[in-house]
Amino acid sequence: MTSTASGSTIVEALKRAVFPSYALLAAIQIDLFTHLSHSYKTAEQLATNMGVDSDKLSALLYPLVLVGLLQVENDGFSNTSEAERFLVRGNPDYMGDEYEAFTSRWRAVSKTAESIRSGKAQAKVDFPSMSREQLDRFYQGSHSQVQAAGRGLATRFDFSPYSRLIDVGGGTGGIAIALVGAYPQLHATVADFASVIPITQQFIDESKVSDRVKVMEADVVEGSLSGSFDVAVLRNFIPVLTKDQARKALKNVWQVLEPGGTIYIADLGTLDDSRLSPQEVVWQNLMFINSFDQGSGRTESERREWLEEAGFVGIERHVYSDAMGVMTAQKPA
Repeated sequence: MTSTASGSTIVEALKRAVFPSYALLAAIQIDLFTHLSHSYKTAEQLATNMGVDSDKLSALLYPLVLVGLLQVENDGFSNTSEAERFLVRGNPDYMGDEYEAFTSRWRAVSKTAESIRSGKAQAKVDFPSMSREQLDRFYQGSHSQVQAAGRGLATRFDFSPYSRLIDVGGGTGGIAIALVGAYPQLHATVADFASVIPITQQFIDESKVSDRVKVMEADVVEGSLSGSFDVAVLRNFIPVLTKDQARKALKNVWQVLEPGGTIYIADLGTLDDSRLSPQEVVWQNLMFINSFDQGSGRTESERREWLEEAGFVGIERHVYSDAMGVMTAQKPA
């Protein structure tokens, strides 16, 4: 028998850290929490209802008790309040689709050593060259998360002074949809690659604000934008770009903002200058280096420099408890 090296507390903990995440993923994939919604069932009853193997299901249930998503009493299981709210399909706060999207990120992060050795992203995401099927899969898994980010912006900042918004690199249009839904005076344009726009339009058509959100085909970095807007939002856009591309994109956004207009850069990509915090951004950076050849989390100082070069003033950084960072700036009036 091989003995465990003494003093390896951190290493041992990290070896086990992956198991809770994969237990949750499996539960979402078999829709376990929905089957337990407002009910109390034994493993055998659940297995019969779900058409799965009882012994193997039981091996999943007890770890979910340990992490606080299930409760067990007399061999019967029920959802905790958090699982009932966030993991039951059909509930307004359902997060299952978002968690499914993490599987592609985990696969990307598993290639970190190879990406470092080669200097190239080994799980590269290249939106212009992706097939419609690949884009559908990518955006279906992220739409609920993007909308949630939009709702967060709507509550943390006052968008009532604005009337014309551009959602830069907007993907599903979730940011625009959420903000327009929260502010009835607001009209929005979602700008993205031509290959992405049909998917964007589909999500807009399915929303309740389709009459106030439109699309624009644009290469925000190498091309240009058109129109005139008093507010711009860039979510999870800067971290996928090289430094030179980020500079170009910010200058292009500056061109279409009216004097006095505001830019909001919202993502998990702004690091403190120490590069050690926020911790969520430090970890997220592992996904960036595997998914984009030159993409990376950038420091606050770097972003401030780029915004100033583009002509923005009044630059501020806002950091929230969920590690979502927002940098705001204005085009001089």
